[in-house]
Amino acid sequence: MSEHSKIEWTDHTFNPWIGCTKVGPGCDHCYAETLSKARLGVQWGPGVDRRRAAQSTWKQPRRWNYRAAKLGIRERVFCASLADVFDNAVPDEWRADLFQLVRETPHLDWLLLTKRIGNVLKMSGASAQLPDNVWLGATVVNQAEFDRDAAKLCDLKAAGVAERTFLSIEPMLGPIELHHHVLFQRCPNWFDEDGYPPCIQRDCGAQECCTHCDFTGIGNELGIDWIIVGGESGPHARPMHPDWARSLRDQCEGAGVPFLFKQWGEWAPAPHPEAVIAVRPERRDFMDSEGWENAMIRIGKRAAGRLLDGTQHDGMPS
Repeated sequence: MSEHSKIEWTDHTFNPWIGCTKVGPGCDHCYAETLSKARLGVQWGPGVDRRRAAQSTWKQPRRWNYRAAKLGIRERVFCASLADVFDNAVPDEWRADLFQLVRETPHLDWLLLTKRIGNVLKMSGASAQLPDNVWLGATVVNQAEFDRDAAKLCDLKAAGVAERTFLSIEPMLGPIELHHHVLFQRCPNWFDEDGYPPCIQRDCGAQECCTHCDFTGIGNELGIDWIIVGGESGPHARPMHPDWARSLRDQCEGAGVPFLFKQWGEWAPAPHPEAVIAVRPERRDFMDSEGWENAMIRIGKRAAGRLLDGTQHDGMPS
């Protein structure tokens, strides 16, 4: 647990329980698994019981909430950095206890980040609605995962399951195209009660529309409110090509989506070819048409920093 988190996009971290199972390529070098085993003795994987945190840990958010209320501010809580709230191996009663704690701490914004976005609806309680102070996030690391999960996240917001949604693209393992039909909610007037787009003449397909979406079927309300991007850290970290991050930055700017660049990770753009050749010559696969400009060098997370083209990006939903 962390009273003051070092993670750039939250104020605190809270783990109601510990343990998880790897479900995709982003999990390959999971820091949480390594930390849980080495420091806490918690084993990961399918069929392994999760460990519920001590009662003293469960009391921490109440203290944070009291302080936030007293100061007249809101603070963000990342839940859970060493687990997944929507993990199939977690007892439903534990989740119910967590959601009750969230409701009882209204001065905190709870960031629930999951790799199992398909489980959210069935695990969000009898009301099929998460507490109002929940920001629901999905982790995706490449185009395939974005195409699979981002629309599910957007649909959960449209259905009223969560009021705020975000994507964590970390570690970023490939380029991602943010399709507008996913980023934005569907136009509420696009379908008639019969499930078809509104038509003047059904036989020829001539359509009528309120001009809310100009016949695109895409509304103007964001389905995803925030995007976080970062490279991988740790001893086996994979590099993130600078153009992948630049493209997401530009796409977010064009769509009006707040963009936060968390870190480069272990690898950063090399300042000159000699540095790359001297340290890791095998990284030449990152050369592009501009030569060495986008080549990468392993210099460590702290030295790599979090500036993208000289700018720190700390976009946050208002």
